[in-house]
Amino acid sequence: MLVLGMCALVQAAAAQTIYKCTADGKVSYGEQPCAAGKSTELALPPAPSRKEAAEALARDKARLAALQKGRASAEAREERERERSARAAAATRQKCERLRLQVKWADEDAARAGKQAATAARLKARRQAEALAVQCPA
Repeated sequence: MLVLGMCALVQAAAAQTIYKCTADGKVSYGEQPCAAGKSTELALPPAPSRKEAAEALARDKARLAALQKGRASAEAREERERERSARAAAATRQKCERLRLQVKWADEDAARAGKQAATAARLKARRQAEALAVQCPA
């Protein structure tokens, strides 16, 4: 009996009216109408039923799952882009190193070549240096 009485009191307390009071430009809220100033009774929406609450929870869970799925796919897409960029940078570095070696070898050939071959070797070395400058400006 005591438990039933407590439940009745709790329900009665939950169903109380809330008043919005406006006095001197200040707004306050209370359980009783204002003594001075303008008083407005606020209508409280009824508490949702268990079924409505369960439906709202299910909608929220579905929305959360969709957001998590979208975030996971965005993270995967960003990771693929980072990997692609890293591969492209590695390929560029490798190409630049290959061009630097070709310039070095052409310079060595020019230094060892005879007088007539030296002119052709210097031309080849200059062209290799120009190719390197175009491909790898830094």
